[in-house]
Amino acid sequence: MDVKVVIFDWDGTLVDSVDHIADSLHQAATDLGYPALERDAYRDIIGLGMVEALERLYPGISHEEMTTIREGYANYFFRKVTTPQNLFEGMADVVLDLQRSGRGCSVATGKSRKGLEPALVSSGLGAHFDITRCADETRSKPDPRMLEEILLFYGLEPSEAVMIGDTRYDLEMAQRIGMPSIGVEWGVHKRDVLGGYAPYAIVDSVTDLRSVLGL
Repeated sequence: MDVKVVIFDWDGTLVDSVDHIADSLHQAATDLGYPALERDAYRDIIGLGMVEALERLYPGISHEEMTTIREGYANYFFRKVTTPQNLFEGMADVVLDLQRSGRGCSVATGKSRKGLEPALVSSGLGAHFDITRCADETRSKPDPRMLEEILLFYGLEPSEAVMIGDTRYDLEMAQRIGMPSIGVEWGVHKRDVLGGYAPYAIVDSVTDLRSVLGL
């Protein structure tokens, strides 16, 4: 695949964190008396910004209640530090090999900046990304604003980059601006969902991802 920049989602694509996010949301909400939802409900909103996620999980939630749940979520989530061992096996090498091949690497995530910054450091990946964009400093997926800002940084057109993600929000975001995308099946959504957004490819292993990227 001939692109100049590869844009990665974070949770569920680079980092094996989906279950921890779902557990943290469940604990924070039920601590405040909100009904326990099916696990798939918590998983399905991963990739959205926290505001958009909570509005989808609990329609009609007030600003005050949302703030309280977010504080509880942060308390649970940050008890676990993202380490290199939490990365999906082989993904760190993908990032490094892309850099060695002369391609730019960046991150577009539904995480907050407060959530991403320590993870960039503790995972060991932070130094390898040219730019990172978070949902709380731009617009939440599937709005393509964060991709537009990354493209502006590089001075590139959508066709010169690719978005790699595990959720429909990642692939829809790319589709909205005509950017090719690659769906990975080791995170939240599977082929039947990812395929609805016309990805360039859907892969179920890091080996297959490397092949598509020409590594």
